[in-house]
Amino acid sequence: MTSRNVDVSILVPVKDEAQSLDQLAKEVALALDDEANRGWELIFIDDGSTDNSWGEIHHLAQRDPRVRGIRFRRNFGKSAALAAGLASAHGMTIVTLDGDLQDDPAEIPGMLSRLGTSTDLVAGYKALRKDPLRKRLPSKVFNFFTSVITGLRLKDHNCGLKVGRRELFESVPLYGEMHRYLAAIAHSQGFTIVEQPVHHRPRLHGSSKFGLERYARGALDLLTVVSLTRFGRRPAHLFGGVGLLLGLVGILTLGYLSGIWFFTDQPIGNRPLLLLGALLVLVAVQLVSLGILAEMVLSQDVSRHDPLRHVSERLGL
Repeated sequence: MTSRNVDVSILVPVKDEAQSLDQLAKEVALALDDEANRGWELIFIDDGSTDNSWGEIHHLAQRDPRVRGIRFRRNFGKSAALAAGLASAHGMTIVTLDGDLQDDPAEIPGMLSRLGTSTDLVAGYKALRKDPLRKRLPSKVFNFFTSVITGLRLKDHNCGLKVGRRELFESVPLYGEMHRYLAAIAHSQGFTIVEQPVHHRPRLHGSSKFGLERYARGALDLLTVVSLTRFGRRPAHLFGGVGLLLGLVGILTLGYLSGIWFFTDQPIGNRPLLLLGALLVLVAVQLVSLGILAEMVLSQDVSRHDPLRHVSERLGL
């Protein structure tokens, strides 16, 4: 199949999932072969596997030319794997799918059918999650705080099964743990996100990559997401706003001490409050200056971008 015949690209990051890949490829083919006029490709991204995952991908690609593979030199993470898969994909519709067989490929056709003029991304959520409690509880906390902070209310921000337009995926920076916030970042850019319950299955092969450190990294990345989505195009409002607030507190503190110095005979030179007030004013000046510098850098970057990149439709042009 040539790139011209590919409408749907399925991206599957893989880390030590050799036992699952054959069944996954068969289930994808079974789900999508009946899709009329939809050519597809299945791209496995081997993210530094230590088992025979790459050998299995080789075997599957020889059996079916629609199966393709990318191999990393070492483990770089799921976001990097998805970014590499997206850069190599030919389809205008992108599907992301985990390689552990817990997400059911049979859900893909129904999710594809929901893409339309009013929907840019269909995000799956595990209606009946088949994971142990030690994974479900942190996930609930993560989804709650992510929904509150980002403003996008989803039951499962981190579900691996998503179907969306290529332009949406290309608009989201994929590094670190940013794949977790793909829907939230896309939502902040004006894309329309809908959620759909999907069948979730227990893990049959391999071992879970879950770890509490992933949520710690994710929490730090959430701060990055807030900065990108709310202040990415107006950094002076972030740094300047915090700076002005600290500066106001510092000025009020110094004003209070000045009043004591002028109207009483009490010394203020040995008061910790004097040092605090001066420090707050100094930090405020630095933050405001940083915000102005960030705006100057951003203005140079924006001038090089296509001014029509956020336009979804044009009429009479």
